[in-house]
Amino acid sequence: MVREGEQAPDFRLTSDTGEQVSLSSLRGKPVVLYFYPRSDTPGCTRQACGIRDVWGEFRKREAIVLGVSSDGQKAQARFREKYGLPFTILADPERTIGESYGVTQEGKTAYARSTFVIDREGTVAKVMKRVDSGTHADEMLAELPA
Repeated sequence: MVREGEQAPDFRLTSDTGEQVSLSSLRGKPVVLYFYPRSDTPGCTRQACGIRDVWGEFRKREAIVLGVSSDGQKAQARFREKYGLPFTILADPERTIGESYGVTQEGKTAYARSTFVIDREGTVAKVMKRVDSGTHADEMLAELPA
């Protein structure tokens, strides 16, 4: 797993809108990269909607929030639209970025619920493992500069 103080592994993934997103293109802003098991499941929905509900706080801090699961692009698009999520959802069906960040679970296709707060220079500032989907948004905000 990627550790705090290390350079965050770069990636290029397809977003819910079909666009390519790379971490390196987001330099200069803090990035919250959160991995979740499956789109449109109870815990993952609670987690995503919690972020949506405090979205204004993320914007004030100029943070880019990226959700990632191993679901395909169409499933990610449905999930984002269904719940009115204001942030980008990335599709990683090949599980390449999940593997490079160390969030894959042996014998499972779903990711372990984990978050990486990446600073403006691309360094991992905080690693959060086994997060609680109900309190995750507030925990993420606590790690971002006000």
